[in-house]
Amino acid sequence: VERSRGLGDVYKRQVWELSLELNPESAPGQEEVIRLLAQLYLAGLLHYENPADTAELFRRFKHRRQRELRAKFMNLMFVRFPLLDPDRFLKRMLPIVGPLISWGGFFVWALVLGGAIKVVIDHFPALQDESQSILSPSNLGWLYLGLIILKTLHEFGHAFFCKKFGGEVHVMGVMLMIFTPIPYVDASSSWSFPSRRQRALVGLAGMIVEMFVAALAVFVWANTGAGVLHSLAYNMMFVASVSTLLFNLNPLLRFDGYYILSDLLDYPNLHQHSSGHLMHSVKRHAYGVANSRSPGANNKEKIVLSTFGVLSHLYRLVVFTGILLFVADRFLVLGLIMVAICLVSWIVAPIGKLSYYLLSSPELARTRGRAIGVTLSVVLGLLAILQFVPFPHHFRATGVVEARSWSEVVTKSEGVLAELVARPGEFVALGAPLFRLDNPELEFQIRQSKSRVAETRLRLLQAMSNAEADLQPLQVRLQANEKALDELIEQQSELIVTASVDGIWSAPDVDDVLGRWLIRGTALGRLINPESFDFVSPVLQEDVNRLFGDQIRDSEVRVFGMAELNVPVGSTVIVPAEKRTLPSAALGWASGGDIPVATTDNLGTTATEPFFEVRSGLVGNQTQHLIHGRSGKIRFRLAPEPLLPRWMRSLRQLLQRRYRI
Repeated sequence: VERSRGLGDVYKRQVWELSLELNPESAPGQEEVIRLLAQLYLAGLLHYENPADTAELFRRFKHRRQRELRAKFMNLMFVRFPLLDPDRFLKRMLPIVGPLISWGGFFVWALVLGGAIKVVIDHFPALQDESQSILSPSNLGWLYLGLIILKTLHEFGHAFFCKKFGGEVHVMGVMLMIFTPIPYVDASSSWSFPSRRQRALVGLAGMIVEMFVAALAVFVWANTGAGVLHSLAYNMMFVASVSTLLFNLNPLLRFDGYYILSDLLDYPNLHQHSSGHLMHSVKRHAYGVANSRSPGANNKEKIVLSTFGVLSHLYRLVVFTGILLFVADRFLVLGLIMVAICLVSWIVAPIGKLSYYLLSSPELARTRGRAIGVTLSVVLGLLAILQFVPFPHHFRATGVVEARSWSEVVTKSEGVLAELVARPGEFVALGAPLFRLDNPELEFQIRQSKSRVAETRLRLLQAMSNAEADLQPLQVRLQANEKALDELIEQQSELIVTASVDGIWSAPDVDDVLGRWLIRGTALGRLINPESFDFVSPVLQEDVNRLFGDQIRDSEVRVFGMAELNVPVGSTVIVPAEKRTLPSAALGWASGGDIPVATTDNLGTTATEPFFEVRSGLVGNQTQHLIHGRSGKIRFRLAPEPLLPRWMRSLRQLLQRRYRI
């Protein structure tokens, strides 16, 4: 052992002296060289000819195997299966694809992408309408096909950029992302590139290719009608936008954005070092471990590591929770298995490791009592705060503004909308004319009916002198003709539609139907009394229970598109009966609202689950700016309540509502 230590010191001294000879000004210090060699040795990258410590090597091998198994267990939803070596294919295709990876290729890419953005802006309403059915069962096949095509080209983008800059790509295969097969490629050889720009470009390559293909799909979608090509192009556009923003470009997950950020910060193993720095902060400041060292070299790096570590862990928790709910909605048993795995890996295993560390780690030989005391104090204190300390409590619900007094204006006769007597937005009194219809056919029918009445009366006079037996049928016929004439005259009088109540004449789309033929019963607008408004909101059962308990302290309403208005609420009335028909289609998913609606309802007003209608009276001077039918949100402030009971209640409601557990 002493001999091997002596040889090790000789090797270290030789390396350091050689470095001084080659670069006397920029050579590292002896302490830095020793630290580097120690890291290489511990990583198994340093070898010398003296007999090896077999026990130490076996311990390292066992530790590495455990770490690999733990990583596979933790990444159960991202399992990889290598299939082929694409390096020879990439080498043959590089003379064709390589020239595109240049400034000229960048200008073409930017030109195509700019044109696609303009097309998207021009066709944005149609794009929104088509997005309503993106997750419908009939579209899921096209969505997955678009995903496979885009991700295959995405991975080849990484591979060709890596090959262009001198790297090698020897692994391509399939990764089960949330049990969904998608392609992947190993371009990790780019990490050895000396140029930071080249490393960043390899990381961006997949998104560059993906956005270019999506831009081409925009042109295909905009210039094709309904069909296979049109649907496939739209799904590729959707996949490119969602996957790029949520996964690839996001540096908080270990995808392309993470490695790009690591290169830009010139900080490899950012995730590992951020976790190490958070552990150091706990050891040093909470447990009092004096010899703990942070991976951050200065305060700037420590701030970056702390911020990244906290944000990445929180974001991963949110993303994985969403993934678990998504899987459980479709495959309950598989979802429960995944939940059990996550509970073990996120809660049970960390608690076990922390307990083992507190009870047996040599690092805590002098501060073990403090470490155990601090840990128990933090855990028990946090539980006590969550369980017993009341926190402000509120929840929000979407709804729609309704005038307490309003009337629907409909046509009572058929005709062409010829004239708007009152302009929309004006206040009109009871009986004031609103608009006029023209119906030449109705005038012709009135003349015909008058002729039949006159003819019947003449026959009746003739029968009174010559044929008394025909009197009764002719009298019945005269009554029928006179009744038909009266109905036609009444319809003619109804061609001028008047106000049934005092109020503001609201008809936002009436100009679009001017000059068109309207059938009887066509709704053209509303007469709204602006003196008082209610805010009508559908509230689900788990939330309305708190409202029934008289826990409301106060409420306020904010209307979409009128953010400057903060309207207070007077009285709140809960209609004690379940409903399924929404007060407005604007509240349902079909119109961009928050409430799920039945896909079979063309009007978009039938909710998928029952709700209670809550009517809140709006008060204050700001009500004069409100518009009947405008949607918004109401904020109910409830009695303060500790967080832990609220979280447990929300979890039980979630399980009951979604999984009937």
